Formats: sequence, structure tokens, C-alpha cells
Amino acid sequence: MKFYVHEQATSPSVEWFCAGLTRVLEAKGEVRVNEGGADVKLVLNLLNPQSPKPFRRKGQATFVVGILDGEPIQDGYENLLQRAYPQLVRSLSNLLIYLIPGEEGAPRPRAVGFVTPEQGCYTLPYTPGDDAGFFESVYQRVAPIAKSRLVIDNIFEEDLEEELWEGDELTRALGEAGKKLDALNLLPAPFPLEKYLPPREILHLQRLYSMGGLSYGNLSARKDQKRFWMSASGVDKANLVHVGRDILMVKEYDPVRNAMVLSVPPGIEPRRVSVDAIEHWMIYTENPGVGAIIHVHAWMDGVPQTEINYPCGTYELAKAVAEKVREAPDPTRAVVGLKNHGLTITGRSLDDIFERIEGRILPQVPMTS
Repeated sequence: MKFYVHEQATSPSVEWFCAGLTRVLEAKGEVRVNEGGADVKLVLNLLNPQSPKPFRRKGQATFVVGILDGEPIQDGYENLLQRAYPQLVRSLSNLLIYLIPGEEGAPRPRAVGFVTPEQGCYTLPYTPGDDAGFFESVYQRVAPIAKSRLVIDNIFEEDLEEELWEGDELTRALGEAGKKLDALNLLPAPFPLEKYLPPREILHLQRLYSMGGLSYGNLSARKDQKRFWMSASGVDKANLVHVGRDILMVKEYDPVRNAMVLSVPPGIEPRRVSVDAIEHWMIYTENPGVGAIIHVHAWMDGVPQTEINYPCGTYELAKAVAEKVREAPDPTRAVVGLKNHGLTITGRSLDDIFERIEGRILPQVPMTS
């Protein structure tokens, strides 16, 4: 894996952290380069807390880790998220590493916080004198997700049957299910990027990822043996109405082009399907009895969970979730926890899912390192 260090600001603690992580990366065989080109997989972006400028990626596959000095915080998820999440958005990082200072005058941070766009958030303590063990732990958390492969490109084919241009009973069921999810208050609204980013950076984000905001949660319903309807990316889940815009027909995954293939009506400008389409595709393909899937940022007690918090929309996350579904006593009615993120729930129908989760949903996702 090629990695690049983008130095915007320096401080003793950031320099120490970057040097320590660089040593481990190189010891593991990763190659440091002098430019952040399209073939670079990992960028360490050393940020100025007063002006955390984004690194302008040359390609979708580049995973950017923002690193900056933080402020003293109380222990707890909410306090770290409140301080660090705006910096993550401003810097357009895939992962923010927030150096939490110790007592005044201490040369090293007492811990580092890991924060993701999905609002995953946890801390890793630093034991003075154990640099080797600490940076090995950091590497084990960064490397797997940096090496994961996004599946977010869409191929639109104007071959949707005319009788489906206005939807069917399944799209109407998805619309009703979206309203139920909205009533549970589990799906955050699209993140107000304009609050934190100048227009130039928002435009760059839209061009790179074909997205205009950060919106989480999705739902889908099987149409036939190979195809399924799914909610679009970045839309109001309580208002799923228009085929090709709010709801899309997914028909396959193209491994050569690493893209989801969608059927749409002719003459429209379609939206991208949810980034989790690859995950739903794997589950439907392996389990013919699954009729519906929902994903929420919530939790349920006692559920099996994935081991690594891979980013949404990656092949690796999809594979990990599909494996947990496969291992379930009944894959058609599985509940899988996505580490530091939320739940994927399969069902024989959307109604089946809602009947099973009623009264069991916990809004707080447990965060673990």
C-alpha cells in the first residue's frame, strides 16, 4: 500500500504521532511516497485545528486520515463526538484521529480518539513508554479500513419495464417503511455540509463521490430472483416516492467495473443508489428467502457483530455482514451489528422486520476499540 503524509501544520504531539505511525507502516511493508496521486491508498493529513483544510483526493480509492491536536475532553462518546466530528467534516476525512492532551505540560497525549463519518467514536489510551505497542494498535485499526475497496460507482441502464416506471406495491411498501423509520427517529437527516465547507470543497466532494450530503440508513425489498428495490443515497427516507430518484432497481454487481448496475426509466437524471447496495446484493444473492433488508443507526442487545469497522460502501464490510447473516440460525431473519455503526436486519418482508424489532431498538450504538 502506498501512503503519503500531507503536512499542513506541525506541533510536537502531531509530529510524534505521525513519526510513530509512519515507522509502523514502513515496517509492515507499506511504501511512503512524495506525492498524493490517484494510486495512493492512504493519506495522513496533518491538520491545523484552527483551519483543518481538506486534502484534495485524486481518486475515490484514497483513504484520508486527518490527524490533529485536540482539546481536553471528559471521558465519554458524546463529548468526543461533539468536539471532533465538525473537524472531521471540515477536513473531509474518512477517519479523524483526535489527540487528546493529558495534564498541562505533558509531552504526549493521554489518548487518541477515532471518529468516522458514520459517527463511530472511541478512544485508545496511550501508556507512556509503550510507543511500540501503542502505534501497533493504531496500525491495526487504520490499515484494514484504509485497504478496503469502495463500491460506490453506479451504471445506469434505461431498461426498466414500463409498468414499473411509476413503481409497484413494493415501492409503496418501501415508502411506508421509510415513514416508520423516520418515526423511530433513528435516521439522521443529510448532514449540512454547507455549515462547515466552502462551496468549492462541496463541489469537489460532489464530483468525486456523486453525493451532496451525508445521510445514513437505508432499506430495500426483493423484486425477483436477481433484482431488488432500494432507497437512494442522501434522500429523505420519510419521502420515498419517485422511481429512479428516491427508489432504484438494483439488478447486479459488475466486478470488472466494481460498480452496481441499475435499471431506470428513460429520460430521467437518476440518483445514486445507497452506498450499502453491495451489502444488500450479497445478502439477497446468497439467501433466496430474504425478502427485505433495513439498515439503521441503532442497536439491539445480544446481536453478533462484525470485527472491524470497515467504511460504508466497501466490499469488505459487505462481505463481513453477509458472513454473519450466513452464520445466523435463520438467515432470512438475521440481525447483525456493524461495529461502531449500527444494524443490518433481514426479513421475509418489511413488515416482518418491523414486527420483530418493535420495542427492542436501542438508539445508542455501543462504541468499542
